[in-house]
Amino acid sequence: MRNVNRWKHAALLALVILAAGCSSNSKKELPPAALTDFKEEVVLQKQWSRSIGDGQGKTYNMLVPAVDGNTLYAADVTGVVMSLDRMTGDVKWKKDLELPVSGAVGAGYGLVLLGTLQGEVVALDASNGEEKWRSRVTSEVLAPPATNGDVVVVQTQDDRLIGLDASTGEQRWTYDSTPGVLTLRGTGAPLVTNHLAVAGLSTGKVVALDTQNGVPVWEQRVAIPQGRSELERIVDIDGGLLLSGGTLYVTSYQGRMAALELESGRVLWQRDASSYAGVAQGFGSVYVSLASGTVEGVDERSTTALWSNDALARRQLSAPEVFSSYVAVGDMEGYLHLLSQVDGRFVGRTRIDSDGLRARPLVVGDMIYVFGNSGKLEALTIR
Repeated sequence: MRNVNRWKHAALLALVILAAGCSSNSKKELPPAALTDFKEEVVLQKQWSRSIGDGQGKTYNMLVPAVDGNTLYAADVTGVVMSLDRMTGDVKWKKDLELPVSGAVGAGYGLVLLGTLQGEVVALDASNGEEKWRSRVTSEVLAPPATNGDVVVVQTQDDRLIGLDASTGEQRWTYDSTPGVLTLRGTGAPLVTNHLAVAGLSTGKVVALDTQNGVPVWEQRVAIPQGRSELERIVDIDGGLLLSGGTLYVTSYQGRMAALELESGRVLWQRDASSYAGVAQGFGSVYVSLASGTVEGVDERSTTALWSNDALARRQLSAPEVFSSYVAVGDMEGYLHLLSQVDGRFVGRTRIDSDGLRARPLVVGDMIYVFGNSGKLEALTIR
């Protein structure tokens, strides 16, 4: 019964917190900030567009596409999975799994990986979409599984990490963690290297496990729960982890943004931040979409804010992504915004999907891929 109640609380919190975008004691919810005019310096040009089924569906899903080589993979909430030429958008194959997909898409080493609300992990052959194996895990999978070709690592809603054999789907190991009493709906996607599986937990910790046996290599607390109520003490790491070189970047809700040394977990720097979306990194700076709707650029050397743009307040921003010399971020009304990496000013904007943009944009080379909540997938370049 506790798990059922916890799931209900988590689903409710996702709706309340993300819609409000303000403090829990606010007497009146403020509306999303109105978009302001600016001098357009960059034009985003659509290269192709495809419809991926029902997209994110009616519940708060965070399905993201994945690119492996010149192929892009995307899935919708009903189990429609598509393989596309990333340059042209031409369909290579399409499968309808008829499953409630909630964790998608992981891709690499010849596999396309998905997780479901029913606690299943499905592996498809990347070349033709045929199912290779299916494995049952302990609870809902709300983020893409990840693989290094030897093991598939899955993070479940109940804060477990599970290692599956990449060839057969057989379970190799399980790492158990006690989740927070109340959590946001969602988990970050695990990150897998040749020998480490790294994940952020609902307790504000980051853990690194040995991929061979699931034994912890290091553990580091990024956020400390504070406040008297359980709402105030939520410190989920839901925005995923970003690895650049040997540095791991992470941010938590109502906690901190930090840079960790991958091999040891040692904190290189940290600063207060609250984000459920995540971070991007480039040109010596880290960029974060805060829960309030503010976008910040932070200098990695001094950890001070280089700039802060609060013009998108309460617009439920996606995670940022570095695109050319800009920072790209989506919002609840389906606009993709481009901000200057230098000072955070708006330089470009286009509307992709009136149902909103929740998934992190995906950048490969000179192309940015944006997956709208309704299932509209667009590839754009800068003109």
